[in-house]
Amino acid sequence: MTAMTSWTVAPEPVDSPTAAALWRAYYTEVSDRWYLLHEGHRTDPAELEREIAADTGAELVPPTGQLLVARYEGKLAGTAGIRLLDSTTAELKRVFVREDMRGKGGAPLLVRAAEDAAAALGAERMVLDTRHDLVEARTLYTRLGYEETEPYNDDTYAEHWFSKKLKGDCTP
Repeated sequence: MTAMTSWTVAPEPVDSPTAAALWRAYYTEVSDRWYLLHEGHRTDPAELEREIAADTGAELVPPTGQLLVARYEGKLAGTAGIRLLDSTTAELKRVFVREDMRGKGGAPLLVRAAEDAAAALGAERMVLDTRHDLVEARTLYTRLGYEETEPYNDDTYAEHWFSKKLKGDCTP
């Protein structure tokens, strides 16, 4: 019997236990990474809990947003979200693949699914921001055709901004 490997990506309510688990994993990783780099310690647990609770993901709710969840061979693997900034521009948010699922092609799949979801909402362009220390993310976005651009927001932690024109019809 041959084992089949497969990815699935589907919309997920932002208030589901699945979304909460992925948000916690994502935020813990990026927050710890920042604190370790800049202050030499992991995120204070109380701060981590406050920040996780404060960001409900409400901007990733239809009709102006979408949260997507990826599974690999049925196992929870990652997430990506989009939100419309205006009628033609969507922002890519929360792209994350669990460490044990990395290297299996999930990140490009999630970003492409997010692009399709954004196009289905009418977006013609996708933008995103990221940090300098998230080298893997910057490499992924460049590989997928995103170009570094001028800042479009004043996010405290944003150090790089990217943009990509979406295809006219990305819907299946």
